[in-house]
Amino acid sequence: MDRRLLLLTAFTGGMTTLGIELAASRLLGNVFGTSNLVWANIIGLILVYLTAGYFLGGRWADRSPYPRTFYRLVVWAAFAAGMVPVIAQPVLRWAAGAVEQLNAAIMAGSFLAILLLFSVPVTLLGCISPFVIRLAITDPLRAGRISGQVYAISTLGSILGTFLPVLWLIPEVGTARTFLVLSSALMIVGWIGLLTVDRRQALLHLGLPVILAILSAWALQGPIKASVGQLYEGESAYNYIQVREINGVRYLMLNEGQAVHSVYDPAGQATYGTWDYFLAAPYFNAAPFAPERVERLGIVGLAAGTIAKQFTHVYGPIPIDGWDIDPQVMEVGRRFFDMTEPNLQAMAQDGRWGLEQSEQRYTVIGVDAYRPPYIPWQLTTRQFFEIVRHHLTPDGALAINVGRTPDDRRLIEALVGTIGAVFPSVHVVDVPGTFNTMVYATVLPTEAENLKRNLAALRDSGAAALLVDVVQRAAANLVPTPDSQIVFTDDRAPVETLINSILVRFVLGGQLETLSVE
Repeated sequence: MDRRLLLLTAFTGGMTTLGIELAASRLLGNVFGTSNLVWANIIGLILVYLTAGYFLGGRWADRSPYPRTFYRLVVWAAFAAGMVPVIAQPVLRWAAGAVEQLNAAIMAGSFLAILLLFSVPVTLLGCISPFVIRLAITDPLRAGRISGQVYAISTLGSILGTFLPVLWLIPEVGTARTFLVLSSALMIVGWIGLLTVDRRQALLHLGLPVILAILSAWALQGPIKASVGQLYEGESAYNYIQVREINGVRYLMLNEGQAVHSVYDPAGQATYGTWDYFLAAPYFNAAPFAPERVERLGIVGLAAGTIAKQFTHVYGPIPIDGWDIDPQVMEVGRRFFDMTEPNLQAMAQDGRWGLEQSEQRYTVIGVDAYRPPYIPWQLTTRQFFEIVRHHLTPDGALAINVGRTPDDRRLIEALVGTIGAVFPSVHVVDVPGTFNTMVYATVLPTEAENLKRNLAALRDSGAAALLVDVVQRAAANLVPTPDSQIVFTDDRAPVETLINSILVRFVLGGQLETLSVE
């Protein structure tokens, strides 16, 4: 028995196990999103399956401590891992329609069914390490050393399995084929091991990769989703990206597709969504605030550039710095959303880090970095808003898009309290027809009534029609700023817990079908 081959199997098994866990999050995230609840279910159940595998693998190894048994187990574990996307794909396509229609029963059932698909392959993968240890130990006096060696090598494989799918496989070949690549690697190692101990069994198991190839070619053909008006779909290291065109208007959707991240209408600039309302930010300053005073814009959460396009239309070619963590989203913006403004500097960076490193000061900084249903927690803290204020001009303004439900405004209250700890004035505008609220803050002390005074001044000065329309809509939808003492910090920002609570309350209230977040 070749001990080096045993250790190689432990390494490949560790790589496949962690790779499958990462790929599972993307397989489900394409349809169900990437919320903490989805991640918790994936990690929790995979740990349950691994626990069962460790237990069963130890007993199995003691009852049949033979290399032939072990390598057959490895080959079948690899086959089962490769079958996950093959079996899941029809269910996912069915589930995608349920998510678009917000059919809670089908969503929950399909989510559970797909998670159950991982029970067999992950349990079998969990059997590998205890089996390797049992076969590798020939001298009881070296049991501890060998066990440590096997776990160390398996963990090294797990490290590779953590980075390989995210940084290379998923962006290059897609989620489903990532499963196939990982399972093929493990199957080759297992088959070589089987060939060294039982050639007849190795030849019999040659049919498994053929079956897997045929079924994969059948099940994985066609798009991941078949949405109406779909122009593009792709997977990056961060997102499943989809572009849809309906009645001549293009929409950027990420992951489960419940939120629209950018809009492009060649026939007009107004979207009547949250993007428009960033234009109103500087007009909480004392009237008259002339449009010429808007000199530079910073956007945290650029996406496909809707906000940048509107600011360029209204204010001309002012310098715009936009940050988005996903470079492929920005490439999609250039290709499908005409994000080609020469005054826009689009940077593939984390928004907070990029803003903090910037040497510029901005008249307006917009924060629109939703990863539904969450705002990244690091963009909700006092320290972040201190960075924002430091990069604003003396008459600068912040605008941030915040989600809510009709009867639960706790996230707005938390953000208002945190922003109010940094800025002297905070104002709130509900975006009609959505579950979104715009929160504005100004470096100078300001009044909400300034918005209406500036509206009159803009009309008199002949300002751009889109700007007048947006300021008018913002003024009409002003709501009282809540009195909040909540302050999120880098040390404690329970934004995910708060949003989870809001979602659970919302779903239990039977209002899921009304959900719409931009």
